[in-house]
Amino acid sequence: MSIPMRSWTPTHGEPYRPVPYRPARMPAEESLARAAELRERMAERRTVRRFSADPVPEQVVRDAIACAATAPSGAHQQPWTFVLVKDPEVRRRIREAAEAEERVSYGGRLGDEWLAALRPLGTDEVKSHMTDAPQLIVVFQQRHWLGPDGERRKHYYVDESVGIAVGMLLSALHLSGLAALVHTPSPMRFLSEVLDRPPNEKAFAVIPVGYPADDCEVPDLVRKSLDQVIVDI
Repeated sequence: MSIPMRSWTPTHGEPYRPVPYRPARMPAEESLARAAELRERMAERRTVRRFSADPVPEQVVRDAIACAATAPSGAHQQPWTFVLVKDPEVRRRIREAAEAEERVSYGGRLGDEWLAALRPLGTDEVKSHMTDAPQLIVVFQQRHWLGPDGERRKHYYVDESVGIAVGMLLSALHLSGLAALVHTPSPMRFLSEVLDRPPNEKAFAVIPVGYPADDCEVPDLVRKSLDQVIVDI
């Protein structure tokens, strides 16, 4: 079922105009079943660094980005841009620049404590996932709104808003049968240059998307139990 969409325009300074919200209440039994299924499916999600070169349905990725763009945001300013990179040459340039930064990081910039934390994950400066995965989603945060005439308006809670959107994106990709990882080379200024983004945008993360390679391996990790992450009061 297609969802009718209205064209977005900035709402800064406009009056409050509420509309009714009356979603159908889900029966408790159905809610319990859905929650249990979702918990089980999300428990299978893993960060993948070894991708197949097989193409993925582009509409699946676009729908996942559309899901991410429903995330809550400070003052509903939606301070995000998702750049979908399919061009192999652009992905090669991103990998080349990322690996240059990572060689510096793993060569000492990260420090011994950070490197020790990363050791169980088996990561290094080689970022083959940038070119092996058939698509990259490069997420940018919009530090402020930039109008066509150069007008600027501050955005609020940008880090939190974009972080929530990325979490929803990872969930949507996983539940749609695709694998992903979040890569944050530091510094990331090269992404703005390679992708020709405007000055109000700052790179937040690179997310390779695809299917796991046939020989894919992941670290043998254990997630905290519910008792370790929840506090009942």
